[in-house]
Amino acid sequence: MTDGDQREALVRRAEDEREEIVKRYELGLDPSNIVDPWENPTFEIYHITDKYGFMHDSRLPTTRDSQEMQLTKIELERDKKWMKMLAKWPPPQDKLHTRVYKGIPKAVRWPAWKKLLNVDQSIANNAGVYPRMLLLAKKYSTETRQIDADVNRQFRDNLAYRERYSIKQCSLFNVLNAYSIYNSELGYCQGMACVAGVLLLFMQEEEAFWALNTLITDQKYGMHGLFIEGFPKLTRFIDHHDRILSKIMRKLHKHFTKHNVDALLYAIKWFFVVFVERVPFSLSLRVWDIFLLDGDRVILAMAITILYLHKDELLRMKDMDAIIEYLQVKLHKNFGYSDDDAIHALERVMKKLKDLKLDVPPPAKSNEFPTRTLGDFVEADMEKKIGRRRNDYTDTEKQVITDVISRQEQNAIDVQSTVSYETSECATGTSVASHGSSDTMSLEDNNIHLKTANMLQSTPQREMLLGT
Repeated sequence: MTDGDQREALVRRAEDEREEIVKRYELGLDPSNIVDPWENPTFEIYHITDKYGFMHDSRLPTTRDSQEMQLTKIELERDKKWMKMLAKWPPPQDKLHTRVYKGIPKAVRWPAWKKLLNVDQSIANNAGVYPRMLLLAKKYSTETRQIDADVNRQFRDNLAYRERYSIKQCSLFNVLNAYSIYNSELGYCQGMACVAGVLLLFMQEEEAFWALNTLITDQKYGMHGLFIEGFPKLTRFIDHHDRILSKIMRKLHKHFTKHNVDALLYAIKWFFVVFVERVPFSLSLRVWDIFLLDGDRVILAMAITILYLHKDELLRMKDMDAIIEYLQVKLHKNFGYSDDDAIHALERVMKKLKDLKLDVPPPAKSNEFPTRTLGDFVEADMEKKIGRRRNDYTDTEKQVITDVISRQEQNAIDVQSTVSYETSECATGTSVASHGSSDTMSLEDNNIHLKTANMLQSTPQREMLLGT
């Protein structure tokens, strides 16, 4: 068999695999759609789901106390106010700001998010585009296999996504598959599954597609730069995050540098999916509300808020693994502050960063936004059609690793020279007071810096970063 024949055979195999995957999603919950037992974990329905559909190991209370009943009453009143405001859109900015920061009620989050993301306008301006992209994706998408795998990993503790080929699983597959064709320059990156998954909890399929597109392509949110190869926005935001940390929490910044805690180790999911699965889901929704209103500067401010609220606990930890586990796992289970208290702290941080002219990072470069025309079909090259994985890094990916090492070296230098605002009013409201003295910290050996960079080669973080 010639090399050409082998390639053709591999293309046919990939096409057959894609056709089989698409067929399973089209069948959905039809009894004829055979699902492997491992794909459908068993679960109880009663008493263990919260109002967002997420299940919990411990049983929820069977009765509501007086405080919860009062909160429900307040929520109903806020529902009415929001419905009136949505009927007279757009409202005055000060009113919208106040109500969004109080939290969009669950009952109106669907229409509110659609307004904030101009979803209905996008659908009206692009009639017939989504069905066409979906048809093209079923025939030509080279991302189908990876999307299929990720769909069944997403929100497995939520009733909407838990059952294999459920309605929401099928919608998530369709949205991601269609978008891989619509934005051919980006294709698909694993972080997109979580973003689309959140949107689908509150929207219909085509609505979620256009909401995702707004988040990716609109300069207010600019998620294209997070997901595109090389992750230029991630690098830019982490650099700015380090700059903020070195100025307003110098002691913690020095502590992180001492224990080789690069922001890349804990902030990937903060920035990629706006804190989902890193803080309690109810709080992440509050952050999403504000993010949709005020844009990506909210992500930077919330990252600093989390570190500020928990800096005392973090400073007591003496190794990298404990710090990362605390930020990635423990805060998701128990944040330690109510949602309202956390959002109030976020507001104060945003004000402080604005006062210090640190609320906005350096401007984005052109590689953070699409350069190809969206919706133009571009047939994949042979390597992508075959589905062959690369064994080496592209120049862009190599630059990401180099940037990690350089940033850690620069952090160690900055620790020696940066003016501190450790007791600033970030989350406490107290006055700014700088610390004039500091301990000297020498540069760590480059082999230690490589420990962080090497995570890009074999760990789940690398898998999410590089979309492999």
